[in-house]
Amino acid sequence: MPLTGNKGEWSEIYVFLRLLATGKLFAADADLNKINGTFYNILNIIRNENGQQLEFHVDSNRGRVSVVDSDTNIVLISLPFGDFEKAADELYSEIIAAKSPSFSVIATETFLNNIRVYSLKAKSTDKSDIRTKVHDINTGIDIVQGFSIKSRLGSPSTLINAGKTTNFIYEVTGPMTDSIMKDFNSCSKLFKNRFAVLNANKCDISYFCMENSTFENNLLLLDGNLPEICAEMLKAFFSLGITTVKDAISHLTTTNPLNYNLSAGHPFYSYKFKKLLTECALGMLPSKTWDGTADATGGYIIVREDGEVLCYHLFNRNEFENYLLNNTKFETGSTSRHGFGSIYKDNGKYYLKLNLQVRFIK
Repeated sequence: MPLTGNKGEWSEIYVFLRLLATGKLFAADADLNKINGTFYNILNIIRNENGQQLEFHVDSNRGRVSVVDSDTNIVLISLPFGDFEKAADELYSEIIAAKSPSFSVIATETFLNNIRVYSLKAKSTDKSDIRTKVHDINTGIDIVQGFSIKSRLGSPSTLINAGKTTNFIYEVTGPMTDSIMKDFNSCSKLFKNRFAVLNANKCDISYFCMENSTFENNLLLLDGNLPEICAEMLKAFFSLGITTVKDAISHLTTTNPLNYNLSAGHPFYSYKFKKLLTECALGMLPSKTWDGTADATGGYIIVREDGEVLCYHLFNRNEFENYLLNNTKFETGSTSRHGFGSIYKDNGKYYLKLNLQVRFIK
């Protein structure tokens, strides 16, 4: 059976081939433009294939890549950069032209088999998509680091996936009745229309708690106010239709629901929410206890629409955080699957669950 995958999965192989073809990983600014003077020399890329650890050594002086068995240090095959460049170019064209959600690329698979690669996604002990040894020209240090890969060649990927773990619970306040609850729940599926029912009856919602204590504690570990900040941003999204993270931050800065002292211009809301986006990008999951350790220890690699492969190294954390803030949006997940969106009654009080899902804009 041929290897099959979606555009995102094939993009991981594309990054692997492109980095071996160039031997360099260039940094990006906050707008995803290449910073020509800032790059990291790729010394090797490490993959686990069929229980065997392989190192793809980059010899820039000779212009060759050698595939080495890590255990025996035996060179299995050595090929010129040009072979990897050709394979990367061909794969990029196939990804761009693909019409099916899942597809195979026979020419690429043949080349991969020749260099002892038999899977699209390398097995890893962490959540990084690629592990590389890089030479940092700023520090002079050679270090193995894991990077998460995101591709803009296919559909925009999610940064925070929806689930019952990402539900926020609000208490409905004001002169609430069973009749208003029924009107809200039977109203149009558009949440702006549903919230119009509450507004017309002088009702509102206020953050109560999170449904999942693990995610709540992950947020509290980052910042004690993050659960409430997330809740306020979700309220702006569902009730007012404020979609992008950047616009939601602007809304909170204007309304200041947490009553921060903004007189000196401190960016409380953007600073705190950027930390959440960054840690989610680097491996924090809502359903798993997080200890503050990043899984993608190097940072983020992004495949641009034109095939350029750029990175946000954690040495340039500010650029990375600003990229995430400016390129993400809120999205409505499945209300039935994740159990949110309808008002319910418990011990004489009324509650509403809203769900957090964040996706890249493109």
